[in-house]
Amino acid sequence: MIIQPMSTLECTKLLAASRLGHLGCTKDGQPYVVPIHYAYADHHLYAFSMPGKKVEWMRVNPLVSVLVHTRGEGQEWKSVVIDGRYEELLDRIDHMPEREHAWSILSKHVDWWEPGALKPGTPPLAEHSTHVFYRISIEHLSGREAKAK
Repeated sequence: MIIQPMSTLECTKLLAASRLGHLGCTKDGQPYVVPIHYAYADHHLYAFSMPGKKVEWMRVNPLVSVLVHTRGEGQEWKSVVIDGRYEELLDRIDHMPEREHAWSILSKHVDWWEPGALKPGTPPLAEHSTHVFYRISIEHLSGREAKAK
């Protein structure tokens, strides 16, 4: 097996082709990692969530990391690590273009809202839910891949 770096173009292709990543955030020195569904566009990851621990923590410390990876045949794999900044797309008139853009990017995918709208032990989206649209601005990304010899 050969492990080699991926170019920026290869990294962005993987981000665009994938929908699942693992988000890492911290609060008071404690790390927290959770899976997220996202859509990639314009050098950002766009996502949707209900309020909870990850949103609370990102509001306190907007510096985050995201890992996106895929498995190939045998021992082959690719992974991209993003260092970025959380930006909440508030439900206010001055943020409507960004929220509408996020919605348009996310809604291209079937059931885009389900992972972020469902919490363990709670019913699906209610009429008065306080859903959160957010994006992660990519400040740095790097990738590696393992190929068979």
